[in-house]
Amino acid sequence: MTATVLDGKAYAKQMEAELAERVAKLKQDSGRTPILATILVGDDPASATYVKMKGNACQRVGMDSLKVAMPQATTTEQLLAKIAELNNNPDVHGILLQHPVPSQIDERACFDAIALAKDVDGVTCLGFGNMAMGEPAYGSCTPQGIMYLLEKNGVELAGKHAVVVGRSAILGKPMAMMLLNANCTVTICHSRTQNLAELVKQADIVVGAVGKPELIKKDWIKSGAVVVDAGFHPRTHADGTSGGVGDIELTGIEAIASSYTPVPGGVGPMTINTLIRQTVEAAEKAAAK
Repeated sequence: MTATVLDGKAYAKQMEAELAERVAKLKQDSGRTPILATILVGDDPASATYVKMKGNACQRVGMDSLKVAMPQATTTEQLLAKIAELNNNPDVHGILLQHPVPSQIDERACFDAIALAKDVDGVTCLGFGNMAMGEPAYGSCTPQGIMYLLEKNGVELAGKHAVVVGRSAILGKPMAMMLLNANCTVTICHSRTQNLAELVKQADIVVGAVGKPELIKKDWIKSGAVVVDAGFHPRTHADGTSGGVGDIELTGIEAIASSYTPVPGGVGPMTINTLIRQTVEAAEKAAAK
């Protein structure tokens, strides 16, 4: 058996072409350009890189990005005031607060201050609750991107046993709820789960979202399972080349799984693509009012 590669990079590129058409139509029909506001607090270089990548993605589909940079010493109150300003700006259709923020800031309070209609990154408690209950909301981008990728590739979900390894607020928990809403039977595990290998062996669908390099061994995967690796950890290989590994041991997985996401090029490109997709949708809804 040779597994199907769930190619997020190729699908994201295809989606960008479709989104560019939607943005062009929106500009023509309403005269308005979708705008994603990105808030970067502090000087973390990795966060700055992520924000730049999101701005580049906006540019590729014809959207605008409003870059908001705030100093390392920013207080919770100052950040809340900036979010309120963006909430009240009718030209801004989506708001992204780059994680993590400096330690003196109450990140959860700031996430939850984002208006639901502009929560295109899917980070608010209200958005999570609505999504979990099957009500309209923008899903957290990485798990929502995974759902789009599974759907695109015709992966059957209803009735399947999905094991999600990870319980973070923006990945593991929303992933489990999305799979549950798609009629999977869901088991949520994490780094402290006892008998983790035995639980993973039961899975028709395995999602690695635990944030630990290759914690999930390929020997744990049952034959024919769908393997989704949402992790990425930089690593220098024995031959001196640099690259990365995920949360699942993927070497040789093509002989075990029915389909799998590569690292890199699987889940990662779908995250930013989903952010852009949801911002375009928010702009379309705003134009329809």
